[in-house]
Amino acid sequence: MTRFVITGTDTGIGKTVFSAALAGATSTRYWKPVQAGLEEETDSETVARLAHVAIVPEAYRLVTPASPHLAAEIDGVAIDPDRLTPPEGALVVEGAGGALVPVTRSLLYADLFARWQIPVIVCARTSLGTINHSLLTIEALKSRRVPIHGIAFLGDTMPDSETIIPQISGVRRLGRLPRLDPLTPESLAAAFRSNFSVADFR
Repeated sequence: MTRFVITGTDTGIGKTVFSAALAGATSTRYWKPVQAGLEEETDSETVARLAHVAIVPEAYRLVTPASPHLAAEIDGVAIDPDRLTPPEGALVVEGAGGALVPVTRSLLYADLFARWQIPVIVCARTSLGTINHSLLTIEALKSRRVPIHGIAFLGDTMPDSETIIPQISGVRRLGRLPRLDPLTPESLAAAFRSNFSVADFR
């Protein structure tokens, strides 16, 4: 059964696109527990457009585009962690930003991941700085005993980074999703099939 949490080494690196690719390749539902920012296309809408999979409604939809803890405060919403329990069954869950983004003033996404005990896939950009950011993310997850399924690289090829991060961390490399222009459901599906093994996610 495909059941994974997707986190990243930073915000805006492409983990929603990877989530769409994974959900589409495995015909799996997608869930974004907290969506902060509604003016532009939401992550759920992006995944629905790129993957044509079932979308589980967000537990919280916050207007302000900011870290969930701050967006909730500005919007006058109190986030209840008990509402952030993933539904049963096959599911691709996407966090917000990186693993240490605050959900509330006293709860980080990594803390939720530890509570859920669902295997996490770390999405890492391949540009400068990725070694440090990736290793820090992996250490933060391991320190909380979060199960890590592997690391997926996003962007242009960077052979040394893609080798040394798995080597040092002991986390396996799942593949690399290249930049796509144009980004369409067809180009995304083809890129995922070419660069990842679907069997690694079942």
